[in-house]
Amino acid sequence: MDQSIFKEYDIRGTYPININENIAYKIGLGYGSYLQEFLGEKTCVVGRDNRLSSLSLSNALIKGIADSGCNVYNYGQITTPMHYLTRHINHLKGIMVTASHNPKDDNGFKFSFDDLANARGQMIYDFRDYILKENFLKGNGSIEQKNITQDYLNYMKKNIDMGQKKVKAVIDLGNGATTCIAKKVHALFPNLEITYLCDENDGSFPNHHPDPAVEENMTMLKEKVLELKADVGIAYDGDGDRLGIVLENGEYISADQYMILIIKDLIPKAINKTILYDVKCSKALEDEIIKLGGTPYCYRTGTSYTESKTKELNLSFGGEFSGHIFFNDRDYALGSGIYAGLRLLEILSKTNQSLSTMLKDTSNYYQTPEIKVPTTNELKFEIVKHVIDYVKEKKYEYNDIDGVRVNFDYGWALVRASNTGPNLTLRFEATTEEELNKLKEEFTSVVNQYL
Repeated sequence: MDQSIFKEYDIRGTYPININENIAYKIGLGYGSYLQEFLGEKTCVVGRDNRLSSLSLSNALIKGIADSGCNVYNYGQITTPMHYLTRHINHLKGIMVTASHNPKDDNGFKFSFDDLANARGQMIYDFRDYILKENFLKGNGSIEQKNITQDYLNYMKKNIDMGQKKVKAVIDLGNGATTCIAKKVHALFPNLEITYLCDENDGSFPNHHPDPAVEENMTMLKEKVLELKADVGIAYDGDGDRLGIVLENGEYISADQYMILIIKDLIPKAINKTILYDVKCSKALEDEIIKLGGTPYCYRTGTSYTESKTKELNLSFGGEFSGHIFFNDRDYALGSGIYAGLRLLEILSKTNQSLSTMLKDTSNYYQTPEIKVPTTNELKFEIVKHVIDYVKEKKYEYNDIDGVRVNFDYGWALVRASNTGPNLTLRFEATTEEELNKLKEEFTSVVNQYL
């Protein structure tokens, strides 16, 4: 088994090179054994996305779990948020077969060992070590087919308070897993006028890569929003747990700007006004949280960390720059791209303002996109340590919750080790373009010394 498939947030690799049916079976044996041996649980839930390899991998995984003596509720093809709901309503742990927004030939497994979120960090590495020992249990667990569709629709209906105004939206399903449920969800709300893009269920993703955090993947959506004069464009990623937004003027906005739109509505009503965001997010979000009377909480990157901390602290809302969003102000927080989109549509259904108008009074900073610097998995952490040493020597103010985010009066610089590949992630923001270039030059120079 290629140990590199065990990432910080999940198990992920390329099919059939280092993720295949044999590996899936072994992971199933390990997961079922681990649940029984360490958590005392005899049943788990399994779901899969619509990637071309997901069905065969899911079948092998389920056989492995059952052969450990653990029972399986098999929910078939669903989105990752639907899978989260299967865990919640059954009070069980589970595995989702998905590679999220990765290229079409990739696949993997998101799985849980607690009730807060997916396994993360050391949990995953401990599970890796357990599997490598191959001391699996043997048994004959049952396999039961289940369906979560109606429960998911009920959740959406219960937790969305749509106004009377008609809202015109374009929604790009990216040919991903949301094709199995999105239209049924939106049909619950008669005031929504939806035009769909890429709505065929096709795990080869023939139209564009299913990652709405990358602006070039949003070209079709931008064009259709402008053509139809829609109020908003929304796109989901491959497994449905993230979203991307296009304003009515065809402008793509990052997830932290989406979060600003949400908290303008949410903070005045929230009991707990602390808002969580990750280290990649703009200071404009922090400014807006403070302006609205909230408390900013800057935390590490990673959906599992965002979700677990949001629930652990019982925060009303948490999100990250990649587009993972967690609402915790009404009911169980699912981390659903469809639900996050509905919350924005709900706001639009109760106002005559456009989204671009709502963003007009927010802080404006010059910023870079995420800059990926190729390196090795070993060297990336060493380079971050060198940058921290440099920052300490300079007596700069910094946050080292995830890599190092260095804060200045005029902006910030971020250097962190990617948790999903052999890269460093750099990002910079400042009040002027000159200051932005200065920050970028300084910290890029430090990183380059050690590459």
